[in-house]
Amino acid sequence: MEEQAGGRVAGVDEAGRGPLAGPVVAAAVVFPAGVPPALAALLDDSKKLSAARREAAYAALLTSPDAEIGVGAASVAEITALNILGASLLAMRRAVLRLPMAPGLALIDGNRPPRLDCAIRCVVGGDGKSLSIAAASIVAKVVRDRAMARLAVRYPEYGWDGNAGYPTAAHRAVLVRLGATPHHRPGFGPVPQSATRV
Repeated sequence: MEEQAGGRVAGVDEAGRGPLAGPVVAAAVVFPAGVPPALAALLDDSKKLSAARREAAYAALLTSPDAEIGVGAASVAEITALNILGASLLAMRRAVLRLPMAPGLALIDGNRPPRLDCAIRCVVGGDGKSLSIAAASIVAKVVRDRAMARLAVRYPEYGWDGNAGYPTAAHRAVLVRLGATPHHRPGFGPVPQSATRV
């Protein structure tokens, strides 16, 4: 897909639309000279990879001279103000803006484009069709999981180092028992409209 587009093509994806807590994180990845075979072999939709394989691919992307990466996020406050779709698109825009050079084309995973100053192509299921989108999905997922693991140190009861803020049965049960934190998304599932603890 990147080869068909030509020029500087950024794959863009996000992680964290579904959780009850934490930011939504997006990444943009460009392979200016194409994807080396050894790196391509590590890339796939992040949801299909084990945590260990995601970490290995993430490390390879960060150290590769063939990959350019931008990361953006939207906070819980922005999710509340904009809704999760709007916040996801904002995070994508921020990720593209943080690339070292602007792309000529952005391949966006999904069917709703963010506002960008370049050509855009939406690709439904793009993380399984484009290596640059797959790379972006890996970066976004790992960065977000690590952020939730850091938050878990302060709020260990919620198990964010394991569930990344997603609505597991254990997370929902603790939420009912202890209440929401400032990092929970008001109105998401069982999360009340206002935080009840700090």
